[in-house]
Amino acid sequence: MRTAQIKRTTLETDISLTLNLDGTGKSQIATGCGFLNHMLTLFAAHGRFDLTVTCRGDTDVDDHHSVEDIGICLGKAFSQALGDRRGITRYGSFLLPMDEALILTAVDISGRSSLGYQLEIPTEKIGAFDTELVEEFFLAFVRSCPMSLHIRKLAGTNSHHIAEGAYKSVARALRAAVAMDASAPDAVPSTKGVLE
Repeated sequence: MRTAQIKRTTLETDISLTLNLDGTGKSQIATGCGFLNHMLTLFAAHGRFDLTVTCRGDTDVDDHHSVEDIGICLGKAFSQALGDRRGITRYGSFLLPMDEALILTAVDISGRSSLGYQLEIPTEKIGAFDTELVEEFFLAFVRSCPMSLHIRKLAGTNSHHIAEGAYKSVARALRAAVAMDASAPDAVPSTKGVLE
């Protein structure tokens, strides 16, 4: 089974996270940040990843450290669960409509970290959540599981719909990219022979 368990403790956050790439979408999420709880629940469901996350963070300051550190832990979990990337499809993309919002995601689990982020969320906050933290989350994620991840808003005016569409679209693209390629189950999908 392609699973991972991550524990990360700093002076700002204390995080425990488990991941099963071949799950059914079950999740138990308690980040201390209501909006991120919602996004990660959707992420697990649409990726068909089993995911548990608990975080105690310095949310009396703001949500930044918790959101960024959870992105780090989730990236590490993906990297650990994928191992040497043998047999994976490697690429995935998804065009997701969320009411008036339309979000395109493309991913290459390449071993090189790159985030192409073009969401343009119109408000600074969604409830108590700082919308700039969406980018911080995905940046932390790709730095910890090196990949090229492009997220682009093609349409959308509602901040909640745009952010939610992004998490769902990324999950669906990752679901395709981490899927096992039945035609080459023992091959690392690179002419280099490695993805690192």
